[in-house]
Amino acid sequence: MFSRFSKNAPPTKPNAGTPAPVERIGFGAQPAITPQQAQKNAAEATAADRDKKRKERLTELKVEIHKRLLDDLNLSALESASEQQLRSEISALATEALEEMSVALNKDDRLALTQELYDEVMGLGPLEPLLKDESINDILINGPKRIFIERAGKLTLSDVTFRDERHLLRIIDKIVTAVGRRVDESSPYCDARLIDGSRFNCMIPPIAVDGSLVSIRKFKKDKLKIEDLVRFGAFTEEIAAYLQAAVSCRLNIIVSGGTGSGKTTLLNAFSSFIGNAERVLTIEDTAELQLQQVHVARMESRPANVEGKGAVTQRDCLRNALRMRPDRIIVGETRGEEVIDMLQAMNTGHDGSMTTIHANNPRDAISRLENMVAMAGIEMPLKAMRNQIASAVNLIVQASRLQDGTRRMTSVTEITGMEGEVISMQEVFRFERLGVESSGRIIGRFNATGIRSCYSDRFRQWGYDLPSSIYEQVV
Repeated sequence: MFSRFSKNAPPTKPNAGTPAPVERIGFGAQPAITPQQAQKNAAEATAADRDKKRKERLTELKVEIHKRLLDDLNLSALESASEQQLRSEISALATEALEEMSVALNKDDRLALTQELYDEVMGLGPLEPLLKDESINDILINGPKRIFIERAGKLTLSDVTFRDERHLLRIIDKIVTAVGRRVDESSPYCDARLIDGSRFNCMIPPIAVDGSLVSIRKFKKDKLKIEDLVRFGAFTEEIAAYLQAAVSCRLNIIVSGGTGSGKTTLLNAFSSFIGNAERVLTIEDTAELQLQQVHVARMESRPANVEGKGAVTQRDCLRNALRMRPDRIIVGETRGEEVIDMLQAMNTGHDGSMTTIHANNPRDAISRLENMVAMAGIEMPLKAMRNQIASAVNLIVQASRLQDGTRRMTSVTEITGMEGEVISMQEVFRFERLGVESSGRIIGRFNATGIRSCYSDRFRQWGYDLPSSIYEQVV
């Protein structure tokens, strides 16, 4: 053992002269029985029942040993220790505790117990294996005993559980305090992020009636690039070429879509077309964007403290960002009064700015912008408001999550100006649904509408002479 991790000397073993009776856990330690008795036992207790009892007993052991670890480990020394040292120390302390408790485990159970104890001390407990599984996209927790996971767009109930509500609350508190936030009865909900950038949201009792509610939107370690999205069928190469020209020519772009439709993923992918010579400022409520450019400055809003003071909103960050000589401003999600400053930035020399917004289609996205301007308390004639929106926004990209769980770019729409008091728009590309397979998979294709982009001259001036064939409609 590494003595610098231990607060106290290891306790002596009781009754060294007379060995204590040993409790056996595992299938390898069963006494020999007759075939008739084996058949009777199999009828009385199925394999599922035995496995359930075994897991319950292992959980009880983990709780007991975890309490001892907290007492024996020198937590202040853990920060400078390597992972191998920590695992070795936890394994040694667990072995001592099992001997004191007169419990014998087989090799697999011992390794599983050590891993779970390591996750409890250094990680996020039962969530660790789910977070490490790259096939899982979302983790949804409805109380300590019901944890759902999403794979390939389908939700299923996992066999992972927390010990009780206190155990779940401890993990929640561990997550939010790591990013300087808090959650308690006076502030029972919180947005935060994990170390890897995954999105975290929680709501605890008394607001959550049947136990704490948690949702985790996992971010992939390898960010999806434009070519990856094309390969996965999110859009076509022709649409990718158009989007590259739009971003490079500094059009102001809004990515619209519902929850879980892939708006942030698209925003990250679009940013790959921004050159390294540009200064990019990102503003978010919870930092999620991971741009790959050299000159990126990231800002994150901050909620009020216990006294209700010290809040820093996205609008505060945006106002200050305008004084920091940005070439482009990217707002993670526009949802409130910051829309005024965002539109003004787009209208006053900060071309190429981008943001996301919750809406079901491009026309609804414009309506959402109008509503947010009205909610900000700005008294402005409707026509003047729409003139400002039409002047600021050049392109709306609609992202959707279809019924089969796939995510598609369903529309690319340009803002062409005003016709009277109505904002005029033209759709350049769309996703056409053709049917549904017996398996439930959506059948469809991407198609041009036959309308040529109104920004074609601007594309040519910037060196992007797109072939006219990409605008031709396939009948």
